[in-house]
Amino acid sequence: MRIDPSQIFKALSVDTRIRIIQLLKAGGPLGSKKIAAVLGVTPAAVSQHLRALKQAGLVRGERKGYWVPYSIDVKGMEDCCCMVEDVCRHSCGGAGGRKAAPGRGRLNALAARERALAAELETVRRKMAELKKKAK
Repeated sequence: MRIDPSQIFKALSVDTRIRIIQLLKAGGPLGSKKIAAVLGVTPAAVSQHLRALKQAGLVRGERKGYWVPYSIDVKGMEDCCCMVEDVCRHSCGGAGGRKAAPGRGRLNALAARERALAAELETVRRKMAELKKKAK
């Protein structure tokens, strides 16, 4: 199911939704009551935000008895990252002002994401090495 980019931008335009995503990334699957307690908002408000995030394909919730644990939809988040990178690259003229060939946009976005992740991994490794050196 392809999500309309405007739906993703709309879902991400609310600070509480960004905070929910960050919480789910850091804490793994959580129920709406736990999310509400951590963020200091009502469970009803959290449910509304989770509904918008689900419709945008960024989170998922699967009922387990009476509990519905919500978690990041990894595929949806990857698609979101690629879509945002693609929108920004084209609107900023990153390809020398020319459009990428059909089907190449996703490949280019994934390649850009791979480079960003490699740089982030290098930063993490450097910080780990520094911490190990201090621990000795």
